[in-house]
Amino acid sequence: MKLFERTTKSGLRLQAISMPGTNVVTTLVLVGAGSRYESKENTGLSHFLEHMFFKGAKKYKTPIEVSEAVDSFGGEFNAFTGKEYAGYYVKSGKENLDTSLDVLSDMLIEATFPAQEIEKERGVILEEMAMYQDAPMYQISWDFERLVFGDQPLGWDQIGTAEVIKNITREAFVDYKESQYTADNMIIVCAGAVDKTTLDKMEKMFPVSDKPRGIPPTKFEASFATDKIKLRVKKTEQYHLSFGVQTPAETDPLFPALKVLGVALGGNMSSRMFQRVRETQGLCYSIRTNVDEYSDTGLMTTRAGVKVSEVLKAVEAIRHEYDEISEKGISQLECEKAINYIVGKTDLSTEDTEDVAHEYAKNVLLYGSVETYEDWKEKVRAVKLEDVNKLAKELLKPENFRFAGIGPKLDEDKLKDLLK
Repeated sequence: MKLFERTTKSGLRLQAISMPGTNVVTTLVLVGAGSRYESKENTGLSHFLEHMFFKGAKKYKTPIEVSEAVDSFGGEFNAFTGKEYAGYYVKSGKENLDTSLDVLSDMLIEATFPAQEIEKERGVILEEMAMYQDAPMYQISWDFERLVFGDQPLGWDQIGTAEVIKNITREAFVDYKESQYTADNMIIVCAGAVDKTTLDKMEKMFPVSDKPRGIPPTKFEASFATDKIKLRVKKTEQYHLSFGVQTPAETDPLFPALKVLGVALGGNMSSRMFQRVRETQGLCYSIRTNVDEYSDTGLMTTRAGVKVSEVLKAVEAIRHEYDEISEKGISQLECEKAINYIVGKTDLSTEDTEDVAHEYAKNVLLYGSVETYEDWKEKVRAVKLEDVNKLAKELLKPENFRFAGIGPKLDEDKLKDLLK
C-alpha cells in the first residue's frame, strides 16, 4: 500500500492510495458536515442535502441520469451522513475511475436542487425516519447517544426532526453547500488500482472554491446530559437495550486500551458478554459491546435484544460483567486475545478499498494527519494489561452507567435499583 497526496492551490486535499493486487477503485469525497455543524433550527439539513445531491446537476440533469451513469458499469454508489462528516462514494473497476470522478464532481459542485425534487424528497426522508423508528436495533443507538450526550448537536439524530424536514427551503440547501462544501472542509480519496497520476485527474475534476468553511463543529459539553435512563415504550417481540458509559475520545492516548477493553467485554464470540449472557444463560440472541469514537468524546456500549419476560435479568447479567471487570480486571490471556483480534481485523480491513479510503479520509479531515494501518497496529500491540484494567476501574463505575431501552413497559423502580 502506497500513499500519494497533494493539496491544491485552493486548499483541497487529495489522496491516491495504491493497493497492489486489486482492479477496484473506491472514490470517496468526505466533507465536514452533520449534526455537529447544525443548530436546532436546521437539524437534519446535512442529511437532507446529502439526498438532494443525487437529484440532478449540470451534466447529469435528473435522478435517473445520475443513477444510470454508475449503474451502467455495475458500480456501487452511495452516501452517508454522520455526526462529524458526510461522505459520497463510487466503488468501481479501475477502467471506470474517470466516470466515477465525473459523476461525483458534477453532483457535488453543480447540483441544481430542483424545487419539485425537494418536495418529493421530504416524503422520502419522513419514510426513512419511520423506518428507523420501526427498527429498534437502529433506534436504540440514537436513543443512547441522546441520553449520554444530551440536547446538543452530538446528541441529535442525523436525520433531524419532522418539522425541519417539512419546512426547510431550497435557499437553505444552497447556503449550506456554499458554507460547508469548500476546499478546506473536504478531502477526496481514491483507493485501489491507482497511482500518482490519479492525483492529476482528481484535481482537474474538482475545481472547488477556495472560500473558507463557514460553520465550525460544535464542541461537546459534558454538562448537557443529566439523565441515566431513557425508555421508549413500544410493542416488540424482543426488548432492545443499550447499556454503557461515556469514554475518552479517539485522540486520547488511552483509546487503544479502550478498544482492547471493549473486545474483551463483548466484542466477539469468545468475549464475556457473548459467552456468559448468551451462551451460558440463554438470555438473548444478539449481544455485542462496541466502542463508538468521536473527535472529542466516545461511548462504550453493550447492545442486546433480549426476551421480553427477562429484561431485568438480562440487565443484571450485563451489569455483573461490567462490575466484575471494574473490580477484578481482565486476565493477561484476555488482553492478548483482544489485541490479536484487533490486529487481525485491521489486516482484513486493508483488503477493502472502501474501508481504506474511509479510514485515510477520516483521519485527514478530522485530525489533519495520516495514521497508517501499521501505526494503529503498533499502538494496539503496545497496550499493557495494567492500562486496560486501570481504565476499566475508572470508567465502569455505577455513577457512569447509562441505560436506554425500547420495548414493552418496564418496572422502572426495579430497573433503577439494578443501575445503582
